[in-house]
Amino acid sequence: MIQVCSQCGTRWNVRDRQRVWCPRCRGTLLAPSGHAAGHGWDPRQASPQDAPRQGARLPSGYRWVAVRPGAPPRPPRRRRDLGPTPRYLSIPRWGLVERFDVPVEDAAQRKGPSVNAVQMTLVATMAVLGAAAFVHVVRYVLLIVNRSVLLNPWIAGAATWGGVAVSVVAVFLTVASLVVLTNWLIARRSAAFAHQGHRDPRSAWVLRLGCLTPFVNLFWAPVYVMELADAEGRQRWLHRPIVVWWLFWVASTTVTTFAFATSFTADAQGIADNTVTTIVAYLFAAAALLSALRVFLGFERQPVQRPSRRWVTVRVDAGESDDAEPARAVESNGENPAA
Repeated sequence: MIQVCSQCGTRWNVRDRQRVWCPRCRGTLLAPSGHAAGHGWDPRQASPQDAPRQGARLPSGYRWVAVRPGAPPRPPRRRRDLGPTPRYLSIPRWGLVERFDVPVEDAAQRKGPSVNAVQMTLVATMAVLGAAAFVHVVRYVLLIVNRSVLLNPWIAGAATWGGVAVSVVAVFLTVASLVVLTNWLIARRSAAFAHQGHRDPRSAWVLRLGCLTPFVNLFWAPVYVMELADAEGRQRWLHRPIVVWWLFWVASTTVTTFAFATSFTADAQGIADNTVTTIVAYLFAAAALLSALRVFLGFERQPVQRPSRRWVTVRVDAGESDDAEPARAVESNGENPAA
C-alpha cells in the first residue's frame, strides 16, 4: 500500500497499515493508492521517470510540490519584542550639544606676540628711523646755511632739540623691536621643536641673552634664526634673506657705534661730519629692520604644522637607468586627438 505526502511528495510503502503523518516532514499523508508489489520500495514507483509529466493529469488527491533537497528549512526566527515606543516629556538635549576641542599643539603654538603686533612694531620703528634721518638732513642743511647766515634762535633750537627727541624715540622703539622679535623667536622655536616631538635644545634665557646683549647678538641671533629655519625645513628659501639681514645688521651696528663715538666733538666740521654719519646710521638701521621684517614674514607665510615643500620635475637621462621603459607617446603621429 502506497501513501504520498501532501507536502514533500514522498511515496511511502506503508504495507497493509494506513498512516497519517509523513516520517520525513511530518506532513499529512494522502489516501492509499494501492498495494505494493513486495516488501520495500518498488523501483518503478520510486523512479522519477514514471512520474506524470508536465501537462499530464494527476490522479485525485495528488499535487505537485517544489521542495528543496535535504533537510527542511529552519523556521524563521521570531523578532523579540522591543517594548513600547519611548516618550519624552521634553525635547532631549543629549544630541544637540556641539563641542569644539582645540588641539593641544595648536593651543601651545602661539605663546609669543601676534603677527600683527610684531609687524606694527617694526613698521613704526622704521617710520621713526626715517623721520629721524629726515630731521638730521634738515639739521645738516641748517648747518650749511649757518656758515654765512645767522639763524633764528627758535629755528636753531627746534632743529637741535627736535633731532634729540626723535633720536630718543627711535632708540626706545628699536629696543622694543628687539624685545618683540626675541619673544617671537622663542615662541616660534618652541612650537617648531614641539611639532617634531622634542623640546628646544636652547633654553629661553639663553636665547634672550644671545639676542639682547649688544655686540653678542651680532653672532648668536642669526645662528638661532638659522636653526629655526633648519628645524622647519626652510633653510633653502630663507638662507639668502637671513644673510642679507645679518649683513645689514652688522653694518648698522658698525656705523651707529662710529656715530656715537664721534658725537662728542665741538668744532663745526666735526658736528657736520657726525650729522652725516648719524643719517647713514639711521638709514642702515631702517634697512636692517626692513630685512628683519622680510625674514619674519618668510617664517609666518606658513604655519609650523605645514612645512614648505616644493615639487619639481626631474629629467632622467637615458644612461642613468638602462632598464627604464621608454616613454610612450600620448597621441599617435599623424592622428588627431580624440574629442
